[in-house]
Amino acid sequence: MLTAIGNTPLVRLAKVVPSGAADVWVKLEYFSPTGSYKDPMALSMVERAEARGDLKPGMTVVEYTGGSTGISLEFVCAVKGYRCRIVSNDAVATEKLRAMEAFGAELEILKSKGGKLTPDLVPRMMERAREIAAEGPSYATDQMRNPDMVAGYESLGEELLRQMQGPIHTFCAAVGTSGMLMGTARVLRRASPNTRIVAFEPATSAVLSGGAAGPHGVEGVAPGFVPPQFDVSVVSETRGIDEGEGRRMARELARREGLFAGTSTGLNVAGAIHIAKEIGPGHSVVTVAVDSGLKYLAGDLYTVPPR
Repeated sequence: MLTAIGNTPLVRLAKVVPSGAADVWVKLEYFSPTGSYKDPMALSMVERAEARGDLKPGMTVVEYTGGSTGISLEFVCAVKGYRCRIVSNDAVATEKLRAMEAFGAELEILKSKGGKLTPDLVPRMMERAREIAAEGPSYATDQMRNPDMVAGYESLGEELLRQMQGPIHTFCAAVGTSGMLMGTARVLRRASPNTRIVAFEPATSAVLSGGAAGPHGVEGVAPGFVPPQFDVSVVSETRGIDEGEGRRMARELARREGLFAGTSTGLNVAGAIHIAKEIGPGHSVVTVAVDSGLKYLAGDLYTVPPR
């Protein structure tokens, strides 16, 4: 099953991008085994730790996660035979928590404030994961601080270079750990130093853009602090995107493009279209559909009044 990771499709949006705008391409990472873009980075963190001798048979893998990393990491651990202990929270989609358990994770869920992703939540998860890792022979993947996580996303950049029929003028995506944006940008910039790299975040928690941390409902992004792996020298621009616009875009993608994804994908595409309108025809903007809409059916993303 680990060999099924990667080589996901790339599609050009046909209906939601207005006329007179650049082409917008979306990498469908939900075609990976767990339905998430986190699969390559989870495999990278485990196999690079094994190669160094930091992770050995009989040890426990420990991680804090809003969901998708935990699913991908436990998937890799299930195939390789490692025990996996995960710290998550009750603000993430129920489907994600159940998926982690389905793969065999031992799950500890921290309480959020009002069901929102507040600035204190990720630090609390990180601290609890540290405590668990200290209990016995374990390897803490510590995704926020782990350079192996960034390296795991270089394959995404390499796939884009093979798949795109022409230059990539802008690559853009919302930032959580920042690994996907950094790893992909590293490869794209080696091929073409002028590629524009744009980081997105919810407007209510636009820390990278110089604003204050605040609550939001976009799972997996904007932890409330600048991620340790975020390299500002690689990024051309950061933008806060309205969460409501991103949610509406997620629904539009399903209804008009047949692209069924979650909240952060809606944010990615909404931001990509803003850029496409600015730079105009003859250019390309590339972003990522990070996970499947199937992970969001129990929440309110797709619960809308009948038309």
